[in-house]
Amino acid sequence: MKLKFSLHLLWCCFAFSISFKSLAANFQVKDTIHLHYNSKEIDRKVDSIMSLAIRSHAFPGAQLLVAKNGKVIFHKSYGFQTYDSLIKVENDDLYDLASVTKIAASLPAIMKLVDEGKIKLDERFSAYWKPWQYKKDKKDLTVREILAHQAGLEPYIVFMNDVLKKNGTFKHRFIHTKPSKKFHTEIYDGLYLNKRFEQKMYREINRSKVSSVKKYKYSGLPFLLFPQIVKNLTGQNFETYIVNNFYKPLGATHLLFNPELKNYPLDKIIPTEKDTIFRKHVMKGWVHDENASLKGGVSGNAGLFGTADDLAKLMQMYMNMGNYGGKQFISEKTMKEFTKVQYPENDNKRGLGFDKPLLNNKELSIDKASPNPEVSMNSFGHGGFTGTYVWADPDAKLVFVFLSNRVYPTRENRALYTLHIRPSLMQVFYK
Repeated sequence: MKLKFSLHLLWCCFAFSISFKSLAANFQVKDTIHLHYNSKEIDRKVDSIMSLAIRSHAFPGAQLLVAKNGKVIFHKSYGFQTYDSLIKVENDDLYDLASVTKIAASLPAIMKLVDEGKIKLDERFSAYWKPWQYKKDKKDLTVREILAHQAGLEPYIVFMNDVLKKNGTFKHRFIHTKPSKKFHTEIYDGLYLNKRFEQKMYREINRSKVSSVKKYKYSGLPFLLFPQIVKNLTGQNFETYIVNNFYKPLGATHLLFNPELKNYPLDKIIPTEKDTIFRKHVMKGWVHDENASLKGGVSGNAGLFGTADDLAKLMQMYMNMGNYGGKQFISEKTMKEFTKVQYPENDNKRGLGFDKPLLNNKELSIDKASPNPEVSMNSFGHGGFTGTYVWADPDAKLVFVFLSNRVYPTRENRALYTLHIRPSLMQVFYK
């Protein structure tokens, strides 16, 4: 029997025996769990935080899903898709996940390849990306250093600048308004990219500088390379590999790239930013990140869209140390290695690809901690530029999925951070 947990029910403030929605792939509830908490108080506190955020224009709308012990105990949407208040946010709406793509698409592929011995963490990255074998500053960088953001790579390259003239129009040698044999990668409705541009991106990454100082420095550049590395090692394109090995078996069919091109219902896709520089439209169903756009919307750094339900399945699998629904997707050994801090001696909090709490997290106040003072040091997750955030805590057996479009209408909006919305929401459930 399928049951959905609803905080609109008038529950008592004490322990009750209640059936929650299971995170198993078929969402079947087969058991009953007992939780001791004040559901009305949780509902009131979350509503208050979300209302403050919407009034303060941190975002026009958002949703929160929290799972405990493998059961969804809270899933509620707030506000509207945009500030015109026309379309309410619904629990099954699709969001641009931005950098959450790194742990929701790149990492599962990499971890599986590590399990299979096709990628070795302490091998030189240049063994898998051949151009770096001839780069003095890159040839000896290891996979481990790169995944832990310990390699000294540049954080970002704005490839958008390569396709735009100074007056903001497109350079004809790179972008056409009609498809052809040479211009067949659609990066937005009616915009087609020169098929050679991806190689130009790779050349610029290959030539980028590397710091001689080995310390924590976040870089998204290698995640632009991972899809090609996965293809080289598996013979399958990146999206096909991820879908067939993870999303389909997990029942996470609403994790996808390029929903607009796949004719996903537009009214179920949350818009992101009003792009005034590059595509000059509201981004809806097309990836917000410009670099991922110039990769045709399928990239390892950004580009994935998803629902809270399907993200929760993936994060639950991670929290179960690679197991979900009786299937071992990733070995426990690999999951433990990827989710532990790699270079604490260098004041680097990162796992392999995964973000981790600050090393002195429990000593900090909520406005200084990341993501929250109460999370365990075994917890892990990642955030996205568009206002998305996923976190899993194996010690607390808690999964936290927050989705918003905080970049609407502009990325200059930072109220989500200054108001500490996500840490405050997380604290409600830890308390």
